[in-house]
Amino acid sequence: MRRICLTLPTNRACAATISAIREEARYAAEQFGVEVHLLILDSSDRPTFAEHAELVGAARPVPNVVLHHLDEDTQRDFLQRVIKEAQVAEPELLLDLMLPAGVSYGACTNRAFLIGSALGCESVHRRDSDSDYQVLDGEPVFPIHHELRSLGRRAIDAVDGVSENALDPAHAHKPVVLVGSSFVGELSVDISEIRELDREVYHDVVSLWAPADWSARQKRDLVEESFTGAGTDPFVADHSTLAIVDPMRLDMCNISFQQVHERVPLPPATDTIGSDYFLMHLVQDAKLPGVLHNRHIVNFYTGERRTDEGFLAYQLRFAKFFLSMLYFNFCYDRMAAAGESLLDERQQVRADAVAGIVRRSADLDQAENVRRLESLAASYRKLGGRYATFADQLADRHDQLLEEARLDIENFALLIDAWEALVRAGKRLGPLTHA
Repeated sequence: MRRICLTLPTNRACAATISAIREEARYAAEQFGVEVHLLILDSSDRPTFAEHAELVGAARPVPNVVLHHLDEDTQRDFLQRVIKEAQVAEPELLLDLMLPAGVSYGACTNRAFLIGSALGCESVHRRDSDSDYQVLDGEPVFPIHHELRSLGRRAIDAVDGVSENALDPAHAHKPVVLVGSSFVGELSVDISEIRELDREVYHDVVSLWAPADWSARQKRDLVEESFTGAGTDPFVADHSTLAIVDPMRLDMCNISFQQVHERVPLPPATDTIGSDYFLMHLVQDAKLPGVLHNRHIVNFYTGERRTDEGFLAYQLRFAKFFLSMLYFNFCYDRMAAAGESLLDERQQVRADAVAGIVRRSADLDQAENVRRLESLAASYRKLGGRYATFADQLADRHDQLLEEARLDIENFALLIDAWEALVRAGKRLGPLTHA
């Protein structure tokens, strides 16, 4: 029986989401005859974890659905054993990259990749705790429907499971390694207040993630498209397309991977939004097939972001996102130029080629990031209030933030170097003893 990992990383109270994703797991097992390992990686505080544990423990057993609710201590124990088994260089640093003290969107998903592989799962299907499913005729619309129809099949064999085939026949012999969609509802990045306060400032801020050499027109187009997902239209009927999928049409709350996630991890940068989108770009640049569908997730914001403390923490992650783009734009450009040379004879990603590109990006001149920080601070001072307060914090941490962004990309190269050894070690060790 095919085994899959449906995962929900969380660091907040999300009982409703846990209940909803359990239903998606049930749907997958019943409709597709797979064994679903529902993996909840829970970094929330002790009272919240206890509430989640009570909910999970009270769940009615479902045939072929296995629940794993893991706190950070259990995750750390697993990682320590895997790192020791893999006999990789700098084990203490690798443990910190896999389970850092700060928030890391890439690291939590990397843990899901590694644990899913150890559980014998062929694929990983990720959802987010601040999201929900669309509904049609009173029933939730589960993305896993499209993911399991196509993921892992040769593209030529996946044609009968999609609405439209936009794939060049030259890629028909390759496997489908990504199936995903986007979101509806709130902007994916919590910056709608900036747009309401000052449209010009909003443009100046959002355009900071574009490559420095882009034209004004390209930046305007990027700003119009950024963080909006699939808009707000409700789901009415299924549509799916086999293609080389554009990452701008995808979101990490609604994504699944097969094969590629065992070759290259996600960037483990801390306090940096967008750091978990790297594999989408790699799949596109290496010309690997994917399926884009329209079972969009409903995105919403939690109340924590509205507090002053939550606001400042989120704005820091947003600022570090802009700084990361100096390096990621370089990587995406070089990966696109490399194209199918990023693949070996088995149509699998060559991790060494990717690591080489990432490592070269760490040597980039930081002048572009200096300008980014200055521009962001100037924009926020125009907005005043707590945005001006955050601008002062940027100035105070100027050199530190620049160095953190550079070090993040160096550490990503290190993790890529060790990744396949970690995956193999996890598979040798097998399922978690405390799962």
